[in-house]
Amino acid sequence: MPVAVNVSAVQFRQGDFLAVVKNVLSETGLSPEYLELELTESALLSNVNVIFPMLEELRSMGLKLAIDDFGTGYSSLSYLRQFPVSKLKIDRSFVQDVVLNSDDAAITAAIISMAKGLNLKVIAEGVETAAQMAFLRAHQCDEIQGYYFSKPLAPDEVAKKLAEQFGSPFLYDPRKLHGLAQKATPVGVL
Repeated sequence: MPVAVNVSAVQFRQGDFLAVVKNVLSETGLSPEYLELELTESALLSNVNVIFPMLEELRSMGLKLAIDDFGTGYSSLSYLRQFPVSKLKIDRSFVQDVVLNSDDAAITAAIISMAKGLNLKVIAEGVETAAQMAFLRAHQCDEIQGYYFSKPLAPDEVAKKLAEQFGSPFLYDPRKLHGLAQKATPVGVL
């Protein structure tokens, strides 16, 4: 099961960030393909000449990369097709009124469609109602994150919830991700 971790712009710009990621993978025994790093648009665009090589290195290590809070930053579509990302996370500000506001519905549907056209997975943040989930499912959003599925949990609670839900042991201990994450929000697949 993949583990997604939000990375701040400050963390990402630290000179030892790649070493920290490698160390966490080594300590936890987590295979790189199961770690997804989430970066905001503004963090990605803050210094493209430095960020892009780091993204390429992370991808070459086997990690997945996601753009978090998509639609709230610069939304540079020219960079979107160049960055080695595999997922877009639609910001909750669009999702919260998606069934009430036609503008939010249009923007959310357009982001999903664009991402699909670029062969990216899409996750919607802030999903709290069945109506929001139905809208996202109808527009072929891949995953949801929000209180509809689960509130944020401590790593040991995530392991327990997932073990209860899926009934299988984990190959790594999510509590050992202390070098990167403090809380986790389980994600639902649509």
